[in-house]
Amino acid sequence: MIRAYVAVITAGGASKEVLDAVRDLSGVTEAHIVAGDFDIVAEIEGETVHDLQTMLTKEIQAIDGVGTTRTYVQLD
Repeated sequence: MIRAYVAVITAGGASKEVLDAVRDLSGVTEAHIVAGDFDIVAEIEGETVHDLQTMLTKEIQAIDGVGTTRTYVQLD
């Protein structure tokens, strides 16, 4: 299993709705609203890096209110 962390900047006032939508996605193991440069950090997992890429580009980035994302693949 390959895991990654996705940091998300949301549109103003959209963090809760985006968080709920992210948590509903298959492959999301955890997601939280955070303070700092990003609004949400989610842990995602898949069988391959391609699975993670697909989840990010076709599911997470397609959610209304999602702006910039940064993805960090877990190495250990």
